[in-house]
Amino acid sequence: MKDKLTPMMEQYMRLKKELKEAILLFRLGDFYEMFFEDAKLCSRLLQITLTSRAAKGRKVPMCGVPHHAVENYLNKLLRQGYKVGICEQVEDPAAAKGLVKREITRIITPGTVLSPGLLEEKENNYLMAICRDQGDKAGIAFVDLSTGDFKAGELNKKDINDELSRIRPRECLLGEGVDENSLLNGWKDGVITKVEDWVFIYERSKSLLEEQFGVVTLDGFGISQMTMGVGAAGAIVHYLRETQKAKLGHLKGVSIYAPGEHMMLDRVTRRNLELTRTLIERGTPKGMASPTEGSLVWVIDETITSMGGRKIRQWIGEPLISAGKIKERQDAVEELYSDDEARYSLRKMLEDVSDLERLVARLSCQSANARDMVAIKNTLTMIGPLKEAMKKVKALRNVYLRDNLDEVPEVKAIIEKAIKDDPPPQIKEGGIIRTGYNKELDELHKIKKEGKGYLAHLEEREIKRTGINSLKVKFNSVFGYYIEIRKTNLHLAPSDYIRKQTLVSAERFITPELKEYEAKVLEADDRIKALEYEIFSEARGEILKHSSRLQKLADIAAEIDVFLSLGEAARRGNYTRPEINDTGVIDIKDGRHPVLEKIMGREKFIPNDTYMDTEETSFLIITGPNMAGKSTYIRQVALLVILAQMGSFIPVKSARIGVCDRIFTRVGAADDLARGRSTFLVEMSETANILNNATERSLLILDEIGRGTSTFDGISIAWGVSERLCEKGCRSLCATHYHELTALTNKEKCAKNYSVAVREWNDEVIFLHKVLPGVADKSYGIHVARIAGIPHGVIDRSREILSQLEDGSFLKREDSKQMEFFDGPKKMKPHPVVEILKDINPDELAPKEALALLYELIKKAKEKDA
Repeated sequence: MKDKLTPMMEQYMRLKKELKEAILLFRLGDFYEMFFEDAKLCSRLLQITLTSRAAKGRKVPMCGVPHHAVENYLNKLLRQGYKVGICEQVEDPAAAKGLVKREITRIITPGTVLSPGLLEEKENNYLMAICRDQGDKAGIAFVDLSTGDFKAGELNKKDINDELSRIRPRECLLGEGVDENSLLNGWKDGVITKVEDWVFIYERSKSLLEEQFGVVTLDGFGISQMTMGVGAAGAIVHYLRETQKAKLGHLKGVSIYAPGEHMMLDRVTRRNLELTRTLIERGTPKGMASPTEGSLVWVIDETITSMGGRKIRQWIGEPLISAGKIKERQDAVEELYSDDEARYSLRKMLEDVSDLERLVARLSCQSANARDMVAIKNTLTMIGPLKEAMKKVKALRNVYLRDNLDEVPEVKAIIEKAIKDDPPPQIKEGGIIRTGYNKELDELHKIKKEGKGYLAHLEEREIKRTGINSLKVKFNSVFGYYIEIRKTNLHLAPSDYIRKQTLVSAERFITPELKEYEAKVLEADDRIKALEYEIFSEARGEILKHSSRLQKLADIAAEIDVFLSLGEAARRGNYTRPEINDTGVIDIKDGRHPVLEKIMGREKFIPNDTYMDTEETSFLIITGPNMAGKSTYIRQVALLVILAQMGSFIPVKSARIGVCDRIFTRVGAADDLARGRSTFLVEMSETANILNNATERSLLILDEIGRGTSTFDGISIAWGVSERLCEKGCRSLCATHYHELTALTNKEKCAKNYSVAVREWNDEVIFLHKVLPGVADKSYGIHVARIAGIPHGVIDRSREILSQLEDGSFLKREDSKQMEFFDGPKKMKPHPVVEILKDINPDELAPKEALALLYELIKKAKEKDA
C-alpha cells in the first residue's frame, strides 16, 4: 500500500497512526483536510461534500473545511463525543525544501477544550478521572483546563453517580480494566475515555504531580495520603500532557474535594428540582431560549462576568451546611443589597472585566493571542477603581475580597509596554508590538517604511525615463514587486525591462534593481514577523510567572460578582433574608416558588406558609386535586432551602431555616429500559435510597409514593414508608392522592394533614392554590381530564362510572378479572385485606408484629389483584 501513496499521503498516514480514536484534521494550505474513513465519517457528521484525491493510481476519499471556520466544525464533532487531532504546518511552505513539515500540535477532546468559541461562557468544562480499588472506596479528580480549577478526593463508590451529576464532566477517564456500566451506573452525560491502568498507579501519579506543581511533596495540598485520589489526579495530568502538547503552567496545585462540607444533592434531586437545567430535552419550547431557562439558576443568575456565572452555578450545586459560613455570605449579600448606588456602580465596573481564568489558561497552553493579553491588561486596569468603590464595605467577607484585589502591576506594565492597544488576531504575522519596545524591530520597520518611499521615487523616475504616464510599480504575493505597462505603451519599454507576465491589457516586468530591493524589503518583513513572535512569546512567559496571582484575582472577582448578583436578584424579586440556625425547624411565612413567580409575575402567584420540625411536625401529608399545586408547593420548600443555604435571600415574608444536610426527592418516574428497570422499580430504588440514607437533618420531597403499582400495594408501601420516616424524624413533605394515608395522623403524632383549597361553582372547579390544614375530599381528576381535551362523551361516561363507584352500584364486568371486587348491582365485596384488618387493634401491635402484618397485607393484595 505504501508504494501507492504520495509523500504527502505517507506523511498523513504516519501522523494518523499517532492518534488512537481521534479524527485527524490535516492542514493543507487554507484548509483542514480529512482522508479515508475520517473523510467518510466527517462528510456525514458535518454535512460537507465527500470528494476524492488521486494518489498514484488510486482514489483516496477526502473532504475539508476552511481553516478560518474550523471552530464551527470542531464544535459539532465535540458535541457528538468525538476527539479531534489538529495537524499544523510547522514551517513556511514558501521556505520549505520539498514536503512541508507537519506535526500534531494538540488533540481536542470534549474535556480538554480551550477555545472560547467551543465553550459555554458561564459553565465549567470538566475532565474527570476515577480511580477504583477492589473495596468500597474510589478516588476522583476533576479539572477545568480552561480555568485551572483542579480538585481531587476520595469517596464511597455508591456516591460516584451523585458526584457525576454534581460536577457534570464532559469527559471521564477510566482504566482499561474497569467495567464502566457497573461503576458509573449507566452514566451517559459525557464521553468515557479508557486509558492504560498503569496511569493510575500511586507512585507514578505522585511523582507526576510533584513535577507538575514544582514541589517535593504533596503534603502541602493535603492529598498525599489519598492513594486513589492521587492516582486519579495523576491520570488527569498524564492525559493533558498527551493531548495538549504544551506546558500546563496554570495548573499549579490541586485542592481537596470534600463533598461532606456541602449539602448532598443526588442526581435524582438535581434533576427533579431543575437547579441548572430544566427537564426539557431535545430542543426547547417556543419562548424558551435554552434548557437553562426555567431553572433555578435562570432566576438568580444576574452575574456580569463569565467567572461569576460559573461560580454561582457551583454554589447552587453545593449549598453550605455550616450556619456560620452561610451567615457570612448573607452579610455580604445584605450589604450590597441595601446600597443600590454602590451595587449599580460595582456591576457597571464588572462589565469591563474579562474572563481572567480562561485567558490565563489559554496563555499557559500557548493558544492565546495578543488580543487576549490586551484583555488581561484592561481587566487589571479596572481593579484599582473596583477596590476604591468597595472602600466603605464592612461585612467581613466583602472586606476580605476588597483587601485581596490585586492589580498585578508587573503584568499590566509588561503588556502596556510591549503590546499595541488594537493588535491583529494572528500572532505570527506581525503588527502586535509597540514602537519603541525593541530597537532591532524599530530599525526593521524603518527599512520597510523607507522602502515605500523608495517605491514611490522609483515609479516617478521610471515614468520620466520611459515617458509612460500610466506606468505603475506594484506588488503581489505570487510575483513580488513588478512594473506594469499597458499594451498600448509596450513599444516604449526600455531594453533592461525583463518580461515576467502577460495579461489581456498589460505586461508585467521586473528589473535587477527592483529584485534587489525586493529581497531587502521581504527579508526585513520576514524578520519583523519572526522577531515580533519572539517578543510576544517572551512577554507571555513573563506574564505566566504571575499566573497564580491572576487566578486568585479571578476567583475574588467572581465571588464579588456572585454577591452582587444575589443582591440584585433579591432587590428585583423582593426577597428577604432568612434566619439560619441548627434547630431543625423550617418556618416559612408567605413562601413563593422562585421560578414560577418569575414566569407568572409576583401579583399572580399565591404564597403559602410552611412549618416543620424534627419532633412533632416532621411529616406533612399534602392532599388535593390534580393541578391544585401540591407538587409546586413541596418543590418550592426545597428550592427555598437550597437558596437559603447557598447564602441567598429568598422569596418569603419571613423564614427560619434549620440547616439541612441532604435533600432527597421522589418525584415522578420513568422506566430505564436500557438497564431493564421498570417505572415502578426505578421509583422503589429511589425510595430505598431515601430510607437508607436520610437523617434527622434531611429534607424529603415525596410526590405520589407507590402510585406505580396496584392501589392496595401502593397504599401499603406508602403507609410503611411514611411510618419509617416518622420514626427517623426526617422533615418530609408527602403529596398524595391516597386519601387513606391521611389516617396516619391518628397513629403518628409527627404527621399533620394539609390540603390545597378549591371551590366548586356552576359545575366548575376553581383552584385557590392555598395550602391549609385539613384533608381534601376529592381529586377532581375528571375535571382535569375535561380541560385537557378528553372528548365529552368519555367525560360524561366517566362521571356516570364515578357516581356508581361511589354508591357501590357499578355493574360487574364478566370479561374482566379487574372487576372481581364487584358483585352485580350489590355493594362491593370486602377485600381480603379488609377481612384481615377488621379485628386488629393497632395499639396492641408490637413493631415486629406490625411488619409481619404489613407483609401479609401485601401478599393478600397481590393474590387478589392477580
